[in-house]
Amino acid sequence: MPIARRPRMFVARLDSCVESAPLARYLLRAYLSGLPSGERYAETAELLLCELFANAVRYSGAPDDRHIEIRFALVYSRLRIEVHDAGSGLPVLRTASADDEGGRGLFLVNELAERWGHSLRPGGIGKFIWVLVAPAPATATV
Repeated sequence: MPIARRPRMFVARLDSCVESAPLARYLLRAYLSGLPSGERYAETAELLLCELFANAVRYSGAPDDRHIEIRFALVYSRLRIEVHDAGSGLPVLRTASADDEGGRGLFLVNELAERWGHSLRPGGIGKFIWVLVAPAPATATV
């Protein structure tokens, strides 16, 4: 009988600044490269990670010396991405007007993620936002 294995999770703590976003993307690509069919998650996953990471930097309200933690795990064929920050503000889905220069990020997350949500972090400091990413359909080879 096969033994059930826990999902392989990747965790990293990055500086809370926009300059850390490329490293977050790199780490996600590296994680996905080790998964069977990891490339099927890549495009959507990178976009969602970038949006969640940018929101954590911009809107968390956490002190500058706090880190942002990213976590990736494949759970029942869905890629789970979590972005943890020390801020207390929770995300609010809203509709941006045509004149707004921002405010569309969470709308994008809502449209591209199979599911998403947020929770308070254990220990009471901050929160995390999570998304589930479905794999893109496999491309036919000729």
